[in-house]
Amino acid sequence: MSIDVYESSLKTNPQIFRLRTQSTVDDGPVFSREGNIPKEGGQAKGKVIAVFTSGGDSQGMNAAVRAVVRMGLYLGCRVYFIKEGYQGMVDGGDHIIEASWVSVSGIIHQGGTVIGSARCADFRDRAGRLKAALNLIEHDITNLVVIGGDGSLTGANLFRQEWSSLLDELLTTAKITAEKKELCSHLHIVGMVGSIDNDFCGTDMTIGTDSALHRIIESIDAIVTTASSHQRTFILEVMGRHCGYLALVAALASEADFVFIPEWPPEVEWPLRLCKKIEQERRMGKRLNIIIVAEGAIDREGKERRMGKRLNIIIVAEGAIDREGKVVTAEMVKDVIVKSTGQDTRITVLGHVQRGGSPSAFDRILGCRMGAEAVLALLEATPESEACVVSLDGNQAVRVPLMQCVEKTKSVAAAMKETKWEQAVKLRGRSFERNLETYKMLTRIRPPKSVSDEHSSGGYRLAVMHAGAPCCGMNAAVRSFVRNVIFRGDTAEFELELILLETEVELKLEILFKKSFELDLEKLNLTIANINSANSIKHLFT
Repeated sequence: MSIDVYESSLKTNPQIFRLRTQSTVDDGPVFSREGNIPKEGGQAKGKVIAVFTSGGDSQGMNAAVRAVVRMGLYLGCRVYFIKEGYQGMVDGGDHIIEASWVSVSGIIHQGGTVIGSARCADFRDRAGRLKAALNLIEHDITNLVVIGGDGSLTGANLFRQEWSSLLDELLTTAKITAEKKELCSHLHIVGMVGSIDNDFCGTDMTIGTDSALHRIIESIDAIVTTASSHQRTFILEVMGRHCGYLALVAALASEADFVFIPEWPPEVEWPLRLCKKIEQERRMGKRLNIIIVAEGAIDREGKERRMGKRLNIIIVAEGAIDREGKVVTAEMVKDVIVKSTGQDTRITVLGHVQRGGSPSAFDRILGCRMGAEAVLALLEATPESEACVVSLDGNQAVRVPLMQCVEKTKSVAAAMKETKWEQAVKLRGRSFERNLETYKMLTRIRPPKSVSDEHSSGGYRLAVMHAGAPCCGMNAAVRSFVRNVIFRGDTAEFELELILLETEVELKLEILFKKSFELDLEKLNLTIANINSANSIKHLFT
């Protein structure tokens, strides 16, 4: 598609042709050279790059380190490891070692970071940053790749801003020569966000988030079997600090009955609503409940359970709070359920299991792509260039102004502190907002009464089928499709709906054809279910 045709199509039908509808990179300049790697290497001889990891580790960091080293060497750069993060930069010596092509062999599948990570109080002081600058200059390092969270990236940007004054001080104290100062006159930095929390505004996914979600879902799937056997309620506490992404997406993927996240806390009367929902579902035959509590969550409203299930799942995010800012913990939720319902309730705190282990395929590929793009960004930087962070925008690795993203990330915390919950959700990005809307809709016990009253008054009649070979995720797509249809007030024949909800297996074509004659063909919209089935329904009517 030509640029003119694309721009015309974008104006005519933006909901179809806009490439970044789910992105958290909502505004500001972005740039990418992904896919335009020079066919011949060696163009950057003489450049010196260093890579380090800082803050909490995450799966996929090693893939990013490997990509930085090999892309740098391919382009003719000298590449250094800085071991133990900022602490290694301040200490110098054996903490700064030159990397080779072979030195990053066999690390892509390993979790954590092979070059180490550590908190560093020394780097927060100018004296510590002065030591770090001297250690870098001794190796002619003027290009840094920083892999870490927003705190690590902010520290790197401050270091860059102070670089000229640090060189002046080192020259004044005769620790470097005028020639060294001229050779290392500018420091360039590029960041990559390595964090399981996915708490950085400006990227759709951070390195390690996908692997952490795999750990959470695997744990929930294991818990479900034992909880169902004993008709128990399980409360899971997941990580995330002050971001509820892990808890929210885990709840969406596991059909959790209730989730507590910092950005969207329940109302103060959440204990009553939670217990009412659990009791209602047990009367309907559900044998277990799963409740997810995000690290840092706060309270606001209770949530429901589902027909015919044998357990309840409640997820509590790390840092959960209620609408008045009171902390909500897994122990508090358990006490409420036990006292009000008397149900057998257990707590599971997943802890560092979420952060450990081998990275998923997604995180390995993400680390490789971001690492390669980071090196290209460094080599194209000029003294006037502002620091950037390599982000994921849709399915593309792009460069985004670093401090713009950091400020937006800080604005989320500010919005939550001021109890501006809707604003906090919006600042997290479109993807987070849509996930929350979808979760609230899918976990209802039944559709709204207004929809039920209008259920037989017309509207669209839709069918869904699975075609071809089965694959993972089909049942989730069917569930989302059917509940979206019913929630909108549209209908399917009862028998068809029953098949979709209870068996969730591939529909036989003869059943579909039979229904086609029974329904008004002009109102029958048939779509092949996919993982974006909620969006598919919206597009049918636009």
